[in-house]
Amino acid sequence: MNILFIEDDPMNRRVVKDMLDVAGATMAEAAWAEEGLARIDDETFDIILVDLRMPGTDGFETIRQIRARADAKAELPIIVVTADTALDLRERCLATGADDVLFKPVAMDALFDAIGRVLAKRGGAILA
Repeated sequence: MNILFIEDDPMNRRVVKDMLDVAGATMAEAAWAEEGLARIDDETFDIILVDLRMPGTDGFETIRQIRARADAKAELPIIVVTADTALDLRERCLATGADDVLFKPVAMDALFDAIGRVLAKRGGAILA
């Protein structure tokens, strides 16, 4: 499984990468939205993880841009990974086009459960 994590904090990327390594998944990294969107153009991913608060383009706009694509990549599963705790945040993320939302700090079982739910819903492979 090839996963892209669009997240500006290198420590958060490292923690998630270490978790995904345990499951044998490959994780590509993007430190800001524009870099992530360019990687989606050039590479193949099974799932996208995206932070909401990043310099420049935020996670909501990143999700909108992915969903607005004219190709099959518009349907990539997207899981938001955020430290934001706004009461309506989950609903706003889902309304924007995210498939699920995880709150930081992310626990390994929560990450794997979210990936499993999203992929099962979409008929994809599930992490072991």
